[in-house]
Amino acid sequence: MSQKAVITCALTGVLTDPRRHPVPVTPAELAAEARAAWEAGAVCMHVHLRDQGPGRGHLPSWDPALAVEVAEAIRAACPGVILNFTTGVPGRDQSGPIACLRAVRPELAACNAGSLNYLKARADGSWAWPPMLFENTVEKIEELLAVMRETSTRPEFECFDLGILRSVGMFEAAGMVARPQVNLVMGVASGMPADPELLPLALRYRPEGAPWQVTAIGRAEVWALQARAAELGGHLRTGLEDTFYLPDGSRAAGNGALVAALASVARAAGRELASADEARAIWGLE
Repeated sequence: MSQKAVITCALTGVLTDPRRHPVPVTPAELAAEARAAWEAGAVCMHVHLRDQGPGRGHLPSWDPALAVEVAEAIRAACPGVILNFTTGVPGRDQSGPIACLRAVRPELAACNAGSLNYLKARADGSWAWPPMLFENTVEKIEELLAVMRETSTRPEFECFDLGILRSVGMFEAAGMVARPQVNLVMGVASGMPADPELLPLALRYRPEGAPWQVTAIGRAEVWALQARAAELGGHLRTGLEDTFYLPDGSRAAGNGALVAALASVARAAGRELASADEARAIWGLE
C-alpha cells in the first residue's frame, strides 16, 4: 500500500456523560488527550465542545469563545496539528456551529451530507432515546458550505448511509463543492452497519478520486472494520467519541491507547502513518 494513512482522533463526541466515561470536557483535558493521541500517531483532532458549567459536561456547547480557547490549547499541545470541528445540530438552526467556524477557522470541519432517522432500539423493544430526525437538508448544507468557503475550511462529508454517500457526488455535479472528501460513518444503528464486507461495496459509490476515511462506531468488533479500511487504502479514525474498547475487548483508558491500537492496525496492513504536513498534502488543505 503506497499511500500513508492519516489518523484522526475524535476526542470526546457529544452527550457522553463524563461521570460515567473517561471523556475530556475542559480545554485542558481536551489538550491533554489530544497530546496523548498526537504522540501515538494522530495528526488530526476532531473536536466537540462541552458545556463548562458544573455538572453540565455531558451537554454540547456552541460558545465561540470556548471554541477559540479549546483550539488554542490543542494547538499549543500539538504544534502543527490539523483541527477538524464538528458542525452537527439536529435542527435547521446552525448559527452556533457557524459562529464557531468563524471564530476558529479550522482547516477541516464535518459537514453532515444528508438527513437520517437517528434511532436505537433496546433488546426489550423500547427506544434508547426518543426517535430523532437528524435534519440535513440541501439548503442547510449549502449554508454551511458557504461559511466554509469564507473561512477556508475544507468540508469532510459525513455519510451515514449509501444514499447520503451518493448525494455527495450530486453535490459535486451541481457545483456545490469541488474535490469532496468523505467519511463513511459505520455503526450507527439506523445507518450503515460496521460491517467489513460492506465497505468495498460502499466505496463504489463515493465520488471518483475522493479521499475517504471510516468512522467505526461500536465495541471491540469495530477493529475488523478498521483493518479492512486500512487494507483498502482509507484513512483512519478512532477516539472516545467512537468507541471505548480496544481490539482485545478491554476498555481504553483514553484516546492515546485507541490511537496506538489503530496505528498498529495501519502498519499491519503495510501502511505507514502520515505526518501532519503529509496529511495536508494528501487532503489538499490550503
